[in-house]
Amino acid sequence: MKNYQDILDSLNKSKFRASFHLKQSDFDYIEKKGIDTIKVHATDFITKRLAPSQIPNDGKQTPTKGHPVFIAQHATATCCRGCLEKWHKIPKNKELNQYEVDFVVNLIMLWIENQISNYKK
Repeated sequence: MKNYQDILDSLNKSKFRASFHLKQSDFDYIEKKGIDTIKVHATDFITKRLAPSQIPNDGKQTPTKGHPVFIAQHATATCCRGCLEKWHKIPKNKELNQYEVDFVVNLIMLWIENQISNYKK
């Protein structure tokens, strides 16, 4: 399996995926809440919105703004089960196991941390 940074590099070759970036309000929110809280939010969002085997509004459950994790989900193709299957080969219509949830959360958090690092440069 590719490492997380290799996956992000591959996703960044997609014009659509590469078009997502955190805004000043997102950086402010992360600074206010702390990165650990953002990871808790990511875990909660993935567990509730992506992990179930059946998602009634799949493909529309992740907003494109409003929280840094939502932006990261679109950038990392972890926004819906269709993208998860296409990009990460995790089949639809099965509940995500803990390994898969951890994979998604870790990928999201690395993308956010990369955005923070690039912002500070």
